[in-house]
Amino acid sequence: MPKLHVKMKDIPKQDRPRERLIEFGASALSNQELLAILIGSGTRKESVQELASRVYSHFEGVELLREATLEELTTIKGIGMVKAVSILAAIELGNRVNRFKMPDRFVVRSPKDGADFVMEELRLQKQEHFVVLFLNTKNHIVHRQTIFIGSLNASIVHPREVFREAVKRSAASIICVHNHRATRS
Repeated sequence: MPKLHVKMKDIPKQDRPRERLIEFGASALSNQELLAILIGSGTRKESVQELASRVYSHFEGVELLREATLEELTTIKGIGMVKAVSILAAIELGNRVNRFKMPDRFVVRSPKDGADFVMEELRLQKQEHFVVLFLNTKNHIVHRQTIFIGSLNASIVHPREVFREAVKRSAASIICVHNHRATRS
């Protein structure tokens, strides 16, 4: 009896991996669904989900997939060089994210500390710069961002731009800094 081949376009949108990720987030997807997104497309004879499931089974789960080589992946029918490279790149990125450690953070104990953190960079600027330092609960700088670069002697900043980034970074506090460009007549 021939195997029935289901194409991605025949699967209801709410059951497709990309759409599920968009709606529910990456953590709601199975390992096979995440792998299907990385692989991108199936073959004439099997859907991307079937191919992803076969790759996942071949490596008996994520533990051995983590150690996969280019040669091993390309021996699997339906996985060519491009798909194998995508999988290996994702594995390496995951490994790097897992190994990432935050560098020692600068601690702000006074307004002068905040000013000193950006002073060298800002003092040489030819235009007004509005910079925000985002701090955690221990007053460590977790992010620094130039929110606006103005004209020679003016800078207009909307609070929404400052607070959007503060919320995104889960900042406990912020320090707003700008340079005054002296103009001579």
